[in-house]
Amino acid sequence: MKKNVGTVDSMIRYVVAAALVVVGLFVLKGIQGNLTGVIVAAAAIVPALTATVKSCPLYTIVGLNTAEKK
Repeated sequence: MKKNVGTVDSMIRYVVAAALVVVGLFVLKGIQGNLTGVIVAAAAIVPALTATVKSCPLYTIVGLNTAEKK
């Protein structure tokens, strides 16, 4: 898997993931069992995973690359 997510992009993805968890669990009451809240919180897996592995399949499809050049 080719790395196409840079450091700044990765940090933004972690912030988005954290925000999705907070909104899903607390604002949308996912912690109390609200399905919408749970789904929003679970959606945080996508940006967190792509930030961790530094590769985004969507970036590959559209030809974007924010990774640092070597």
